[in-house]
Amino acid sequence: MSFMQTYLAETARVIQALDEGQVARLVEILESAQRDGRQVLLAGNGGSGSLASHLACDLNKNCNAPGGQRFKVLPLTDNIATIMAYANDVSYNDVFVEQLKNYFQPGDVVIGISGSGNSENVVRTLRWARSKGGITIGFLGYGGGRCAEHCDLALIADSHDMQHVEDCHTVLMHLLMQIFMRKALADVG
Repeated sequence: MSFMQTYLAETARVIQALDEGQVARLVEILESAQRDGRQVLLAGNGGSGSLASHLACDLNKNCNAPGGQRFKVLPLTDNIATIMAYANDVSYNDVFVEQLKNYFQPGDVVIGISGSGNSENVVRTLRWARSKGGITIGFLGYGGGRCAEHCDLALIADSHDMQHVEDCHTVLMHLLMQIFMRKALADVG
């Protein structure tokens, strides 16, 4: 097998190892948040931060039926000035928690995306949100790491390779967008 074939085969294995029941539970949680007008707040670093921005874009733009309840998704990754101010004046470990203090309401859904499962600022975000009555979700890898213990639902990519983990999280994100886009279209039709 070539490197390309091996890479793609491993990526397919990681994706297929996702627990379909956990994905269904995630869909239920997001449906409830959308229906009840609760926020979905996203946190992640690096590539995971990019995934947070991408998921927010997909859910906010593509998954709303005309006249229906809209998603309220906020990526805590996108205000660079705020992130840098908290990193400089408080701690990089608290850049997401400090933003949550401005926006969070009990019952909101907080999704932490961490390939390693050990990003300190994501661990703190999930822990804080859960302690304040939030529903905490993890898109994780590497066995879930420290983030998993602070999640009501942890979707763990079965890999210790960051690229395969991020490949899996990207497919999961696009799967969610497709599910909710189809629901929105069904509501119109």
